[in-house]
Amino acid sequence: MATRTQRYARRTRASGHAARPSAGGSGALALLGRAGFLARGIMYIVIGWIALQIAFGHSRQQADRTGALHELGSTPFGEAALWILVVGFIGMTLWRLSEAIWPAGEGRKASARALSLAKAVTYTVIAYGVLKYAIGLGAPQSSNKQSVDLTATLLRYTGGQVLVVVIGLVLIGAGLYLGYEAWRERFLKDMQLGQLKTQTRRMVEWLGRIGGVARGIVFITAGVFLVVAAVEAKPGQAKGIDSSLRVLATTPAGPWLLALVAIGLIMFGLFSCCEARFRRF
Repeated sequence: MATRTQRYARRTRASGHAARPSAGGSGALALLGRAGFLARGIMYIVIGWIALQIAFGHSRQQADRTGALHELGSTPFGEAALWILVVGFIGMTLWRLSEAIWPAGEGRKASARALSLAKAVTYTVIAYGVLKYAIGLGAPQSSNKQSVDLTATLLRYTGGQVLVVVIGLVLIGAGLYLGYEAWRERFLKDMQLGQLKTQTRRMVEWLGRIGGVARGIVFITAGVFLVVAAVEAKPGQAKGIDSSLRVLATTPAGPWLLALVAIGLIMFGLFSCCEARFRRF
């Protein structure tokens, strides 16, 4: 049976195509990409920390992007942290856009370019929301309200119920895919970890593995409740990130399941910070 080191070496060799020059690998865009992964990491760490406190009844803050902004903004270094997020998410938007416009390797596939473009749009929305909050124009809507409002709007149209079910199934599929890819450590093909000591590399691998699975669980939970909301024609059943996390505490496992997923989200945030340093651009 191959050792972990041998598996890592094979994946590194197999991913040689990822090192081909591209616009996304240029100095300026690579720097923006790294800033983006750092911003994503900070966001997930704060969301995970809030969720961990919620698990044991120590926070009334929402465990989503809006709650994370409030949490960061209330700290002594809040203003600086918020602007780091603004720059980071704008950087991530531009880097993902460059992947869609000037792809390299497997990124030349139409599906990969479309995914990069979708991610660019997503990060544009996130960057805009963080920027508004940083300059004092108010926080973005909570993920719970966004999910309920969007579901209610779609259900008013003919075929909307089917569309909401499809969106829910897509979220479930995405969660399963993210969890599977993370567990199989597929992220290694995008990382440059060869220079790290064995223990450090394994720590990064476990952060990505467990963190990715936790992230997938949140997607799956949100997707399930979106399908339920569509089938029962009750928009209020739709759940954003915060409610998707809170519902885990109502399972037979109680707050411990929420705590485990929260720790996983913190781990994913730390892994994103590692990507800011060790990802191949």
